[in-house]
Amino acid sequence: MPRKRYLSIFGRPSKPEEVKPIFIYVGPIGDVGWTYNHHHHGLKYIEEKFGIKSFYAESVAAPDAPRIVEEFINTHGVNTVVFTDAIEVYNPDLSLPKKYKDIYFIHCAGYEHSLPNLCAFYGRMYEARYVTGVIAGRMTKSNKIGYVAGHPIPEVITGLNAFTLGVRRVNPDAEVHIAFTHSWYDPGTERTVADSLIGIGCDILTQHCDSPATQIAAEEAGIMSLVYQGVEMMKFAPHAALTGACWNWRPIYDDIFRRILEGRFENKWYYPGMKEGVCMLAPYNRKLLPKEVIDEAEKIKEDIISGRLKIWKGPIYDRDGVLRIPEGYVPTEEEIWKGMTWVVPGVVGEIPKPKI
Repeated sequence: MPRKRYLSIFGRPSKPEEVKPIFIYVGPIGDVGWTYNHHHHGLKYIEEKFGIKSFYAESVAAPDAPRIVEEFINTHGVNTVVFTDAIEVYNPDLSLPKKYKDIYFIHCAGYEHSLPNLCAFYGRMYEARYVTGVIAGRMTKSNKIGYVAGHPIPEVITGLNAFTLGVRRVNPDAEVHIAFTHSWYDPGTERTVADSLIGIGCDILTQHCDSPATQIAAEEAGIMSLVYQGVEMMKFAPHAALTGACWNWRPIYDDIFRRILEGRFENKWYYPGMKEGVCMLAPYNRKLLPKEVIDEAEKIKEDIISGRLKIWKGPIYDRDGVLRIPEGYVPTEEEIWKGMTWVVPGVVGEIPKPKI
């Protein structure tokens, strides 16, 4: 089918009706997690804010993503803006943004932004992870905290390490037991892993995967939990969830689409945090959390936002005793994003090789 011809929106101010975004989602919209948040805080947000009509494809397997994108481009031509919400579906060989140089490509949870029509975004979620780690360290009685994670990639390891540093800040005897599902969305496996962590005595669970299975497991077991992804997760564990590390994608989507409409697109890496409101804490469950724990968490959050607290300031050793961050050194965000494949003391469990 021949590609339709339109006046390119690339590099010029555009009207909302000219822009045709397609969102390529790695998971289902109904996951109440990662994809749910991108759909409601991304696609739905820009439709309401800018009057843009968007399109999407959910539960896209990595091999299918390029075909789906090209089919959409053949329909909408250079009006297309391609969003992907995971590294598996963002076309890592860059063949599409190289081929379609007059089309914008924006991908989440990656770093690559070397082409004029390509940008990437994520957020410093490790900041919120650190604060929730402090809460977990204060609240655990067994000194065993369970962490259900998807893939053992630096993005996940960074959050795990920040969480564990927060735990150990207030409770040096506590351990964070990590187990991987090797999937972002697999409710059955997530539940099995969560139950196994409960079985070894973990009295708090948290997660870096997409379904509410971990929260449901904690609720049914009568233990505590910390949510991840969005505040909507709290409803699955009303008697367990203390708070959590959550995303608010609206500021990033607002900035990117405003720049597209104004003809000011930037091929950059967006990496905001709590200060910018992209990474945040879920509401505190005041029925479960003592006031002094909330006050301490708020103080640490303020110190992170102000810059008084540098989470990665050395010295930091890995769990094998190797000095990873020297005394007084604060690594760049790029160094953390690309290079954190090791874990800090207090993390218990195998860190396997990634399968993605």
